[in-house]
Amino acid sequence: MSAVPEPTIELWTDGACSGNPGPGGWAAILVARAADGTVTKQVELSGADPATTNNRMELQAVISGLCALERPARLTVHIDSAYVMDAIVKGWHVGWVKRGWQTAAKQPVKNRELWVQLLALVERHTITWHKVKGHAGVLLNERCDELAVAACHSVRPPRRVSRSTS
Repeated sequence: MSAVPEPTIELWTDGACSGNPGPGGWAAILVARAADGTVTKQVELSGADPATTNNRMELQAVISGLCALERPARLTVHIDSAYVMDAIVKGWHVGWVKRGWQTAAKQPVKNRELWVQLLALVERHTITWHKVKGHAGVLLNERCDELAVAACHSVRPPRRVSRSTS
């Protein structure tokens, strides 16, 4: 009797910010695919912060997506953030930890608490990282962007509109 193959899991992520810093949103889409590529499950997640940065939202998107996985998994993370991608794939985080969370320029690493969370989650899973060009028509990346922008707008203060009284 042959074993049923594990589904292929994809995590698509994006962050958005209106002003940097300013109100921001993040989104993650988890997709499970059967061996033939058919989507067997898709879950959309999003959230917002009224005062944040784009990099924090990019990190939060990946953290939230990985936290949604119920057990350790083998997956591909599709991401358009060079900040997150390079820190992981190019191993910047290894140097940060060795230097006591200092950059090569001896400055404190920004967003340390989020990096600590992300690195713990990365250890739990087997991840292939895939860089996606943002705003290039990649369907699930575009959907993540829509969700992140909508989340951002949900916490953005309303704009004042001047109206003439004449």
